[in-house]
Amino acid sequence: MKEFNRLVITLTLIAAGAGMLLSLVESVTREPIAMQRSLQQLKALSAVLPEFDNSPDTDVVLLEVGKDKKGHPVQRTFFRARQGEQLVGIAFKVTAADGYSGNIEVMVGLDTHEHIVGIEILAHAETPGLGSKISESWFKDLFRERSLDNTDWRVKKDGGEIDQITGATISPRAIVSTVKSGLDFFHQHRQQIVAAPGE
Repeated sequence: MKEFNRLVITLTLIAAGAGMLLSLVESVTREPIAMQRSLQQLKALSAVLPEFDNSPDTDVVLLEVGKDKKGHPVQRTFFRARQGEQLVGIAFKVTAADGYSGNIEVMVGLDTHEHIVGIEILAHAETPGLGSKISESWFKDLFRERSLDNTDWRVKKDGGEIDQITGATISPRAIVSTVKSGLDFFHQHRQQIVAAPGE
């Protein structure tokens, strides 16, 4: 019995020590991780927006875009880029849930005429050498200057205007669909997004 009690005490002390160590590591790394995410977001915003002199990551508007599976509201952040006081662009993130290997997160940047300035692939798990080509410049450049008015928002294989990737149609199709959905939402809520006071 003494042996068992000693074992329980030893395991309890080890678990408590491991828990304290994990807590310490989390508290030490929390701020650097947040800083890194902020820098990555600013880099993506710079890649997809016209030239700006404000901080679009602080000039934001949050709008509800739907509900999740549990009925909780899902919000989208709209980042506003300015030159002086003049609005020059808006960016937002969309997630394609139907990529070949799961979610594909995309940052979309528009000018004030609702034409795409650029897109940036923020996260994906697509197959290296195939679906992963969505991150290449030539593919992202296919979206430049496109809008709801000047594009048939389907890949060419489906009769649309946007090239797919040879051997990997699912990923481009998912991105085209979700970018179009994001443009639709922005167009429907444009006035609300543009006119809202900054956060």
